[in-house]
Amino acid sequence: MKTNVLFLLICLVFFTSCKENPQESNPTKSSTLGLDLDSPEDNLTAFVKVRGSLTEGEEVIYYANGTIYAFVDGERDKPILGYEMYNIGKVLKAEGGYDLLTNEVLLYTDLKTGEVLETFNNPYTNKENKVLHVWNSPVNQEFRMQGKYGEWGINHNKYGKDRICMNADVFLAYPSPLKVADYPENSQSDLYEAVELFQFFFSESELNDASKPSTEVDISWTRIGPWLPWMEMGQRPGKLVYQGAGYKLSENDYDEMPAALRNYVMANKPEYRHAPTEYSSPNETSWTYYKKMNPK
Repeated sequence: MKTNVLFLLICLVFFTSCKENPQESNPTKSSTLGLDLDSPEDNLTAFVKVRGSLTEGEEVIYYANGTIYAFVDGERDKPILGYEMYNIGKVLKAEGGYDLLTNEVLLYTDLKTGEVLETFNNPYTNKENKVLHVWNSPVNQEFRMQGKYGEWGINHNKYGKDRICMNADVFLAYPSPLKVADYPENSQSDLYEAVELFQFFFSESELNDASKPSTEVDISWTRIGPWLPWMEMGQRPGKLVYQGAGYKLSENDYDEMPAALRNYVMANKPEYRHAPTEYSSPNETSWTYYKKMNPK
């Protein structure tokens, strides 16, 4: 009887030792997010990772530079200004989605020297205009699964084996903050009309890398809009076309941007070094900022 009990105990120990460790038998957690950009929920997750970071409150920077062209029907269009800009922002969780909080800087520059301009020799009026740079704070957005335009979804296309472009084409038309009657030299129309075309290029494999809360991104930006208020062009026919490109940086890489841009910001408005601390509205624009600086 004792021998049988001993035998059973030995067998039990043997089979127990041969059994797989439960922790080892479970498959390791997938290192890929496996995002389906046709799914509204996955599309939103992807765009948060592209536009900001999945780590709540982590600041990212979008830097760009380019050229501003004057476009007048019946005339040869001409480059008239350069620009250096950045947008610094962070994403916070909100009910039904996320909030994007950003500050935006754009400095107008000389096409030949790259120098930040304080005055502009206007080739259309032959006047010297005082330049008012872009200091927009805040420039906030709501990312919601269900928004005022319906279910969430950013356009996307795949190129080659690993390249994706998400694009946002924003057409604007609303009453201008600068009425022609009040600002005859600074307003082209009582209706503000413009289009902003954003393209975000990134690696699909990096987007789906679960170990990375943010992904590297290259951007293209095109803007078509009216003459700037500080140009004092009145209702003269024509448009401004902005064309530029840039890339995404982490907040820690602020010093990688051109020194002229960084130094001007820190000397004039150092609060634009970071994103806003909390969500607020309405957003600032070049038109509302001009009105604030030149009240009537």
